[in-house]
Amino acid sequence: MANILIPYYSSYGHILDMVKAAAEGAKEVDGAEVRIVRIEEFDVVKDAMSSQDAYAEAQKRQEDIPVATHDDLKWADGIIWGIPTRYGSMPAQMKQYLDSAGSLWANGDLEGKVTGVITSTGSIHGGQETTPITALINFLHFGMIYVGLPYGENSEQLTTDGIGGSPYSAATVAGPDGSNQPDEREFTMAKRLAERVTKTAKALHG
Repeated sequence: MANILIPYYSSYGHILDMVKAAAEGAKEVDGAEVRIVRIEEFDVVKDAMSSQDAYAEAQKRQEDIPVATHDDLKWADGIIWGIPTRYGSMPAQMKQYLDSAGSLWANGDLEGKVTGVITSTGSIHGGQETTPITALINFLHFGMIYVGLPYGENSEQLTTDGIGGSPYSAATVAGPDGSNQPDEREFTMAKRLAERVTKTAKALHG
């Protein structure tokens, strides 16, 4: 068995769709139990953005997904983070969730857990690489084992097309106005990353 947790934050639904694809990939591994949880939105952000139809629709799609707790992190053998980009790094909502997990850090509760990242940016230069790399700093402090997205398994990265994906994480490009939807190649890489995290977690903890 391997318990796979997918905590994510999504304003407009791009990360939500990517982590759903990742969940499919994780479930392809025999014995995997997968749990998707959402990072809670800030009230101030709801107030500022609820007038946007795209935001309101995306938030409604997520109402039935449980809010992430620290007990979820303790339950997991592997953790696949859905982290959109804000100015080239993780959003405050995700950072607060990690910052409030100090007791887990102090007790070493996350040490040895396998982890990986899925991200989303507004452009191909908007944080496709910096977001997972800067997120990695947090995960190493918790003692997690980071899994990337190797070229040998993901030929989709070897392209000049404007799609997401790097050796650091699976990713999608939402477009400057958020109107782009994930490409099938991006979904494929998200599934492969999740399968890789799950297999590694199973080998270590199963």
